[in-house]
Amino acid sequence: MSYKSDIQIAREAKKQPIMQIGNALGIPAEDLLPYGHDKAKVSQKFINSVKDRPDGKLILVTAINPTPAGEGKTTTTVGLGDGLNRIGKKAMICIREASLGPNFGMKGGAAGGGYAQIVPMEEMNLHFTGDFHAITSAHSLLSAMIDNHIYWGNEQDIDIRRVVWRRVVDMNDRALRQITCSLGGVANGFPREAGFDITVASEVMAILCLANDLKDLEKRLGDMIVAYRRDRSPVYCRDIGAEGAMTVLLKDAMQPNLVQTLENNPAFVHGGPFANIAHGCNSVIATTTALKLADYVVTEAGFGADLGAEKFMNIKCRKAGLAPSVVVCVATVRAMKMNGGVAKADLGAESVEAVKKGCPNLGRHIENLKSFGVPVVVAINHFVTDTEAEIQAVKDYVAGQGAVAVLSRHWELGSEGSEELARKVAEIAEAGQANFAPIYPDEMSLADKIQTICKRIYRADEALMDKKIRDQLKLWEEQGYGHLPVCMAKTQYSFSTDPNLRGAPTGHSVPVREVRLSAGAGFVVVVCGEIMTMPGLPRQPSALSIRLNDDGQIEGLF
Repeated sequence: MSYKSDIQIAREAKKQPIMQIGNALGIPAEDLLPYGHDKAKVSQKFINSVKDRPDGKLILVTAINPTPAGEGKTTTTVGLGDGLNRIGKKAMICIREASLGPNFGMKGGAAGGGYAQIVPMEEMNLHFTGDFHAITSAHSLLSAMIDNHIYWGNEQDIDIRRVVWRRVVDMNDRALRQITCSLGGVANGFPREAGFDITVASEVMAILCLANDLKDLEKRLGDMIVAYRRDRSPVYCRDIGAEGAMTVLLKDAMQPNLVQTLENNPAFVHGGPFANIAHGCNSVIATTTALKLADYVVTEAGFGADLGAEKFMNIKCRKAGLAPSVVVCVATVRAMKMNGGVAKADLGAESVEAVKKGCPNLGRHIENLKSFGVPVVVAINHFVTDTEAEIQAVKDYVAGQGAVAVLSRHWELGSEGSEELARKVAEIAEAGQANFAPIYPDEMSLADKIQTICKRIYRADEALMDKKIRDQLKLWEEQGYGHLPVCMAKTQYSFSTDPNLRGAPTGHSVPVREVRLSAGAGFVVVVCGEIMTMPGLPRQPSALSIRLNDDGQIEGLF
């Protein structure tokens, strides 16, 4: 049987005008800023007007550690949202925006797949409403103002060897990871080393996704540390005087983007911080607004539950006062087999044994998620190669973990295929079993917060931190940053820092390479192992097959 590509399905979607989607949510036309006929931003005035309404129920979708077989977390998020609407619940979906770099690299788009997609697919995976361009511009303005400040006398006495503010571009470009800038003589400033990250790794992105409003955004931007003086004291963005102009550039980007699913259900697509160097969730303003407009809000967090869900609970929920009612952990039979040692090329052959062998990775995630006091449902994202015996093996394993697994066929059938999952999630959410709490208190020391995550989530024996790192954490505590949560930056492919160590490893240690203070975003980044903040393109990037056809339509985007 041949299946249509995601872009074919998206192109055939019968979209409703975006004003109609907004109207169904009770958003007046004057509070929608349309970008064409199928996407719009929601005004801050309207957002303020619904702040006193009661909240709906929050459903987090997370997953096992990613494998090359693909888990379909966004696809499940969209499918579940459509499924909840199908069974008569008023539900909204909140996901992150796609970065251009991975689209032209190898990851592809980020709007779901099959018959569980958010549209317009092409625009969402390209320029969309310009939010990422605005973030890139605001970040670049600060970069320019720092070097300009140094050029015109350096009033703040910045040590040019200690400028920590890197530049950004929304593209995978390894040549820019480490650069030397200001070459070419006196007129161009003082030569120094610098580098580029991808836009989604910018602290500006993390701030946009955690800020409550424009005032909060401006304050947080001002709090960012951009450099250090010769006496090692920090220089803040506000010392350079850039936060006001940056806020002006981000004014529209701060407003959530309203779009729709293939089944004309409402979705906010807003923000997109990196899931390992930042917290990997869509914006607080989109999630909190959706909770005022719907009875159920389905959202997701980047990568596996050891990174995305942990940060969603310990950073986003803590900062925004949110509490999920249910967590859905996405798993696939194919990924279980890969965790059980089967090569990607051999996934088509039935192997109940390999499924059972790979299930401990899922079991570890279920156990971790439950430790936050939230009930867990496992969504088995169906692939056509799955056999009954393999599916049953996952269901039996999950039942033994004190949770329930539901097969969901949303990719193939849309909401009809996710109805059973939706009913189970709604039933558990309405039973009110959640007793959510982050796994560490604000007042715990930064070093102990790191140890807590490494031991309780990664099941490591310990986090290895040398004296330099411990001293740095103590200094930040003395400077008043001790109450901040920690944001772990490590590989997404394993519970450990070794991407090849699949399953549920124990007896490993987590080496902490460096720590970075994101004072504006409000967390301490803990870099473990090798983490790339500027990806490169693969040998055969997706960009090679992306083009316009004779009808002016985009081909090759997926």
